[in-house]
Amino acid sequence: MYKTIRIMPCLDMQGGRVVKGVHFTNLRDAGDPVLHARFYEDEGADELAMLDIAATVEARKTRVEWVRRVAAAIRIPLTVGGGIGSLEDIRTVLAAGATRVSINTAAVRNPDLVRAAAGEFGAEHVIVAIDGRRSAGMASGFEVVVAGGTQPTGTDAVVWARQCEELGAGMLLPTSMDGDGTLAGYDLAFTRAIADAVTIPVVASGGAGRLEHFYEAVVKGGATVLLAASVFHFRTLRIGDVKAYLRSRGLSVCP
Repeated sequence: MYKTIRIMPCLDMQGGRVVKGVHFTNLRDAGDPVLHARFYEDEGADELAMLDIAATVEARKTRVEWVRRVAAAIRIPLTVGGGIGSLEDIRTVLAAGATRVSINTAAVRNPDLVRAAAGEFGAEHVIVAIDGRRSAGMASGFEVVVAGGTQPTGTDAVVWARQCEELGAGMLLPTSMDGDGTLAGYDLAFTRAIADAVTIPVVASGGAGRLEHFYEAVVKGGATVLLAASVFHFRTLRIGDVKAYLRSRGLSVCP
């Protein structure tokens, strides 16, 4: 029996604008974050993600003013990631209106940050994002990459997922670098490998292009939260259509 499925549009941020690329590169402008955020809430999004994709590469913290603007415009939960590297960063982002934080590169480099964050703020406020790519050198077939996909780590993604749960993360957000922005479908093998390794909720991310892809992410990928960007930003699909389709296939979906 599948749990109630939630839809999470994602705002990848750069220079104060929403952007979207393919395989983490070739970014193009996708609009104003506040307008998108309001639109998605009106469309029935269950929650929203906002990722400052250049923060780690540019060695800076998340632009808190972006968080404040978006958080003030919506009532649904907001997850914020990018450039979050300390408990103080987490405290600042939550105070700016975020519901949860997503830690990626900083968690890989300092796993104790996950434990400390879960202990201080509660597991429900801590997501670990796992960016992965296919690698024959890993037992699971997937390697963790960091810094916006620019740096391989030599760490097996499934091993890292288990460790994140043990450290206290409340949710995992695996994104396939191979599938990102392709509209060819979620990397089901990657998502399933993570979902089978843990008991906490897993977000499917990277590659949704058709209604069937969302259904497959649940029944084949084991995800309970479905994140997408391109198909929503460019209005290829509407959130209501996705929810109606999932219900028609027998899945329980948030109203």
